[in-house]
Amino acid sequence: MKKPTIYSICLGMAAILLLVILGMIFSQNLERAGLLIMAFFALLALGFSGYKSLNSYVFTASIFAGVALALYYPQYFLQIGDFKLTGLIIPLIQLIMFGMGTSMRISDFAEVVKAPKGVMVGVTAQLGIMPIMGFVLAKSSNFPPEIAAGIVLIGCSPSGVASNVMAYLAKANLALSITITSISTLLAPFVTPLLMKFLAGEFIEIDVLDMMWSIIKMIILPLGAGILLNRLRGDKGKWLDKALPVISMFGIGLIIVVITAAGRDSLLDIGGILMLLVLIHNLFGYMLGYWYARLLRLNEQDSRTIALEVGMQNGGLASGIANSLGKIATMGLAPAVFGPLMNITGSILASYWHKRPPIEGR
Repeated sequence: MKKPTIYSICLGMAAILLLVILGMIFSQNLERAGLLIMAFFALLALGFSGYKSLNSYVFTASIFAGVALALYYPQYFLQIGDFKLTGLIIPLIQLIMFGMGTSMRISDFAEVVKAPKGVMVGVTAQLGIMPIMGFVLAKSSNFPPEIAAGIVLIGCSPSGVASNVMAYLAKANLALSITITSISTLLAPFVTPLLMKFLAGEFIEIDVLDMMWSIIKMIILPLGAGILLNRLRGDKGKWLDKALPVISMFGIGLIIVVITAAGRDSLLDIGGILMLLVLIHNLFGYMLGYWYARLLRLNEQDSRTIALEVGMQNGGLASGIANSLGKIATMGLAPAVFGPLMNITGSILASYWHKRPPIEGR
């Protein structure tokens, strides 16, 4: 008989806590379950970290622990003294973009020359499917205008680094994934404001030039600084390759927690419906992205790549845009919900495809 490890013990304790939490839900004592819910997700994260097949869920479980903390104790994540914590969102996004830049090289864009069709299909799918889906869902939601605009916003945002990680796990075309992410990110300052003006203009007032400048400050400048540093450092400073992804994950987690605290009341009112709409948005992104690529005769590996690129958006950037507009507690809710959900669905899809490698030539 195998000796229990600390990781299996944590998962066992999490299972016990889940039963206790369910009991509290049925007895209508959910308002007192805050610490237990946080402990449940924290134990899940620690337990998952000991198993290779579950390791990709550690970050998501940690995020849910933070979200529970923000929902039950929002007062600790609104401000410190006179400083509002929402002021951290844009600097954190810039740091994340800088980290992304340090992992990029000019050679990453060589895929445009090697496989222009795959890149074109991926970018057009990214800029077409998710914005239109976001608009349709926002129109059908009956949400207040600013919250509905947040659904459109997540659809109009580019893909993020998470899609590259999932492409790697899914044994998809990682080079193509990185190229699509890079190009859609560089296009974002110009395309996202125009899409928002066209699709979300009926929900909120959009100043295209102001939004362009906000995105340039959040993406292009830090991303360019990261690429420049990566080129200048050569083989030196490789510790950054390990440190910055960890800092980025912490930054994303903090952004989600701050947004959750700021929009707590709205989230409690519409959280279930918003979560359902965001999940539909995410799942349809995978499905339509995959079949769009197959319809245009891309092979199985590239189609999987495009499915992940379309379905997984840069929630951090969307949150930053909402914050720059002063609407983080409303427009920022959909991106905050989308982030954890897409990590769960993306991990499940990547694990499924990992066990079913694409057949050569399909």
